[in-house]
Amino acid sequence: MVGERSGRDSSSSSNDSNNKHTIAIDSIDERIIGILKEDSRRSYVEIAKAVGLSESAVRRRIKHLMDSGIIKRFTIELGMSNKTSAITLISVKPSVDTAKVSERLKGLRGVEVVYEITGQYDIAAIISASSIGEINRCIDDVRRIEGVDDTNTVIILRVVT
Repeated sequence: MVGERSGRDSSSSSNDSNNKHTIAIDSIDERIIGILKEDSRRSYVEIAKAVGLSESAVRRRIKHLMDSGIIKRFTIELGMSNKTSAITLISVKPSVDTAKVSERLKGLRGVEVVYEITGQYDIAAIISASSIGEINRCIDDVRRIEGVDDTNTVIILRVVT
């Protein structure tokens, strides 16, 4: 399986701020990425059949996508059945570096993903815990981070797939 061979997960982004150059990908690369987003455990042979290439060509393309940073890692997504999740929007004081607040957020228990965003808020964080009470404790921890000006949290009711 792809993820087991590489030890990486399927998060991908061609707009990564660390990339200095734009990496060109074609429609086959996009199809490969789509397949891996659906199931990062798909084998090279299965992907090759789906896109009409040889297994070795798919292997080379995935290696290139990983080496160029378009695919960063292969991972799993846990089901929501035993957890509560929330989206917390965070405003950062203008005098504080947003990246520093983001780094602190990543280290908090319960924070799964941190996005720096545009608009009224500077950061969006996905928080998951076993109860609303634990979500609330995590939000209290967020508010204690130096530079956090305001938060707005919404509970995720269900994921539509």
